[in-house]
Amino acid sequence: MPSHATSFGRMPIWTWIAPAGAVLLLCAKFGGLVSADAAIVLMMAAVLLAGCVFAAVHHAEVVALKVGEPFGSILLAIAVTIIEVALIVSLMLSGSPGAETFARDTVYSAVMIVCNGVVGLCLVFGGARHHEQSFQVQAAAASLGVLGTLATIALVLPNYTRTTAGPLYTPSQLLFVGLVSLLLYGVFLFVQTIRHRDYFLGDEGGDAGHEVPGDRATQQSALLLLVALIAVVLLAKSLSYPLERGIAAAGLPQAFIGVVIAAMVLLPEGLAAIAAARANRLQTSLNLALGSALASIGLTIPAVAALSVLLDQRLVLGLQPSEMVLLILTLFISTLTLATGRTTVLQGAVHLVIFGVFLFLSAVP
Repeated sequence: MPSHATSFGRMPIWTWIAPAGAVLLLCAKFGGLVSADAAIVLMMAAVLLAGCVFAAVHHAEVVALKVGEPFGSILLAIAVTIIEVALIVSLMLSGSPGAETFARDTVYSAVMIVCNGVVGLCLVFGGARHHEQSFQVQAAAASLGVLGTLATIALVLPNYTRTTAGPLYTPSQLLFVGLVSLLLYGVFLFVQTIRHRDYFLGDEGGDAGHEVPGDRATQQSALLLLVALIAVVLLAKSLSYPLERGIAAAGLPQAFIGVVIAAMVLLPEGLAAIAAARANRLQTSLNLALGSALASIGLTIPAVAALSVLLDQRLVLGLQPSEMVLLILTLFISTLTLATGRTTVLQGAVHLVIFGVFLFLSAVP
């Protein structure tokens, strides 16, 4: 994982200003001191939301460096997923038309962005600098096997069940899918952190080349991580309706909201993965990237499924035919890419082409 400073003794000022500013703005909003619909307030909320996302990932990285790999990558993935769930739930509860598809669109976008955009850039930048890079095939196979299973169960299978018509699960099916997704992700974490932890370390030795933060810096980051995550949840709710209006005003389909959410929450961790690949630490890079996609499905689907059943809200999970084709292509190409344990820029270029097709069809379906 990348270090944003050579020493953890001094915390970068932006990493605490963003959460502090968010807290002040939220206090002013809930105290009636500012109008929640004012343009300047919405702009400030958007800036602070982005700042809190980056701050949360930075503080998660500090804590992650303290606990070491692969626990660090898991912590980052969970932090990002909490942000993603908060944004999805905020939009689901907004009651706007099409709210039932926000979870599907966001999770699908997260998988495509990670497996094609982030992985593609990692392989291109890493390959351009180091020509050929290696990683643990066992770790990649385990991650991809779980990812393919979760993606198919959550996003493809709903189109073919017979109890209900259309891309829907019944409440009982939804709870079952959420439960097995959570259980499978839990088994993956057990394998990653305990039973076969060495698969996910490779030859990098964990966090080589990065200074381990002290206890005080870790405690400060843990506290600010919690504050930043809470701020993201509350700011996301206040910005859910303006985001929908902005997407509509741009002439983009409503499903593009999922692309925006996934891109925003994955950007910091994506940059961390690319930096790791450039430093010839491809195993850590893949841990970060694939771990994000796994957490996005393994944690987000159970959360939104439980919420949907609890609030009796309609939840559409099944993908459109063109989206299923791209998902299957992505899983197939990812299997070929990660089958040998060695990568070059060619594999990265293939993934980026698929990513470009995904973005274009998301804007012009």
